[in-house]
Amino acid sequence: MFKNSSKLLFFLTLIGGTLITISSNSWLGAWMGLEINLLSFIPLMMDTNNLMATEASLKYFLTQALASSMLLFFIIFMIMNYNLLNTPNLMNYNVMILLSLLLKAGAAPFHFWFPGVMEGLSWTSNLILMIWQKLAPMVLISYCFNSQIFMIIILTSIMIGSLGGLNQTSLRKLMAFSSIGHIGWMMAAILVSDSLFLMYFCMYSLLTFSIVLMFISFKLFHINQVMSLSMNFVYIKYFLMLNFLSLGGLPPFLGFLPKWLVIQSLVTENYLFLMTAMVVLTMITLYFYIRLCYSTFMLNHSKISWNVKFNYKTSTMITNLFFSFMSVTGLIFINMFYAFM
Repeated sequence: MFKNSSKLLFFLTLIGGTLITISSNSWLGAWMGLEINLLSFIPLMMDTNNLMATEASLKYFLTQALASSMLLFFIIFMIMNYNLLNTPNLMNYNVMILLSLLLKAGAAPFHFWFPGVMEGLSWTSNLILMIWQKLAPMVLISYCFNSQIFMIIILTSIMIGSLGGLNQTSLRKLMAFSSIGHIGWMMAAILVSDSLFLMYFCMYSLLTFSIVLMFISFKLFHINQVMSLSMNFVYIKYFLMLNFLSLGGLPPFLGFLPKWLVIQSLVTENYLFLMTAMVVLTMITLYFYIRLCYSTFMLNHSKISWNVKFNYKTSTMITNLFFSFMSVTGLIFINMFYAFM
């Protein structure tokens, strides 16, 4: 990724922009951090070996510029209204600021740009887009709490994330719709507490990183490539499928833990209808993950009959297995840890 010093500089300012946003005590400071983050990520998206990267970066820039201009517009109006009137009604401005932040985060129904941008980027840029670029908007969204709008966005995001991934053959679009679904679960965690959201975000980042690391190692971009993956790496194939199930939230894998805590917290707060709808819609996501695993091992089992030397570094293999082991067995060890406390 860091082929020259400018890439490293933009990566550091990317991190700095997010840190400015989440540590700012004013909306203008948060907007400034988002702009630094945006202008730092655009050069990182560019890739001379990928012809679609320019189109994806242009889509991303136009969408984010629209969301940033909306955010700045409503922030200025809110400040002007607050200075002119001592007791203004800020609820309407909070709603508009929330909608602009949802557009920046790629939550449904403002997700139209997200799968297209993901399809045109490399896996390294996609990893940043799915994890780090979500952090600052989601933290700002937690400041604009509105339970009615939150419930609508949660159900819409999980429904779009589940139904959108059904007929996908591209792994990048599959991960994009999976990310949209997880945004719904993160917003449900925000309904309960910020600490629960932070825990869910960390777990989601770990699971996404472990899967994308395998995609980068084997240069996988489509489902048929996963199916025809050499059986010389059968353990990698097993761990990749188990990581998918963990990302979908199937017990007894680690991905079930944050969903378990969110479900328990929603029941405690009496969001029973919301919790039931979320669980039912997430079953669709598990369906196409299980369908992918079944097809990979049962219907399209291939093994080459000649000897091929694979250029696969031992350090990369150990890293893949380490994160996969954490994803698959993490819930068991966490339960054992709490049992002995």
